[in-house]
Amino acid sequence: MNKLKTMMVALFCALALSACGSSDDTSSSSNNGSSNNSQNNDNNKPSEQPSTNTTAFAKGADVSWVTEMLADGKTFNNGKVTDLDGFMSYMKSLGVNSIRMRVWVNPQNEGTSYCDVNDVTKKAVAARKAGMKLMIDFHYSDTWADPSNQKVPKAWSSYSFAQMKQAVRDHTKSVLEALKTAGVDSVEWVQVGNETNDGMLWNDNDASVTGKCSKNPSNFAAYVTAGYTAAKSVYPKTKVVVHLAEGQNAFLYSWMFGVLKKYSASYDVIGMSLYPKDSNWSSYISSCIANIKSLKTTFGKDVVISEIGMAWDSSQADSFVKTILANAKTTDGCEGVFYWEPEVYGGWKPADYTTKGWNAYTKGAFDTTGSATTAFQEFK
Repeated sequence: MNKLKTMMVALFCALALSACGSSDDTSSSSNNGSSNNSQNNDNNKPSEQPSTNTTAFAKGADVSWVTEMLADGKTFNNGKVTDLDGFMSYMKSLGVNSIRMRVWVNPQNEGTSYCDVNDVTKKAVAARKAGMKLMIDFHYSDTWADPSNQKVPKAWSSYSFAQMKQAVRDHTKSVLEALKTAGVDSVEWVQVGNETNDGMLWNDNDASVTGKCSKNPSNFAAYVTAGYTAAKSVYPKTKVVVHLAEGQNAFLYSWMFGVLKKYSASYDVIGMSLYPKDSNWSSYISSCIANIKSLKTTFGKDVVISEIGMAWDSSQADSFVKTILANAKTTDGCEGVFYWEPEVYGGWKPADYTTKGWNAYTKGAFDTTGSATTAFQEFK
């Protein structure tokens, strides 16, 4: 009983810290596929995929919005880049060697056709054609999943625990099989859940089904393992990532990965988000790096910083990006850093932001001409 009380106190502390410092990429003021396994035309397959150095430190970017931006008529590199292949080549020229992209189960239920399996496949093919490594970020939702929102996909809303676990397997496998069918030869990382500070698949109406960790930690561990098993069945060498927000919050990470260890969840890598402000970026980096070292020692897992961001016009952005890259690269067990949606510029926002009444995302790293700022060029 004392152990249970201790665990619950730790949990509530972790959740309180999470609520006070949730990442800015998915809040209502700023943020953040269909399971149909349709085959792409052979012309879309990368005919000669360049070799990829899988041991190299990842200097990455999540560019999931790029297809919607291009469809809206946005161009990049001062108007020189107008298509997806050109965009991926431009990112490569900036020093990016890895691309991350999110996938939703059926975003059409939320009024958008982007970030479904077909959209993700197009971007993955283009990224591999440019010779970049891939991270596929499964949200296991029809919409944004983050510390405050882990909405069950509409089609899964009445599932039992066994059905939900099977749905995680089937969706994960079908998306990755679609990539493989399109000629994507490797996926370096598969992220099972996005910013899962308190688990995922929050079916709060049924405690026997929900993957909310504070209500049923064994379910969350089982859903993580289901995603792991499915990912390995398609890409055996892929590394499966469990991703939380607030990379500076050591208490949160110690609690969550302790829970996953207790319930024997299968995963390979710990993922982090880090979104500081001008006033605290230096302390955030110090805390984040210390957290990475501690997690490596305690759980024996490598860490990847799956998301970073800072206001594109901040006078501190250059220093933040340069410092986090330098520190992460020299920290044992850190596999890389990904900038979240750096390509956003000029007040652009996706259609679902307008529907939800959200403000435009302002933590990209491109200027008003659609060209990389000096902060992003620290990736070179």
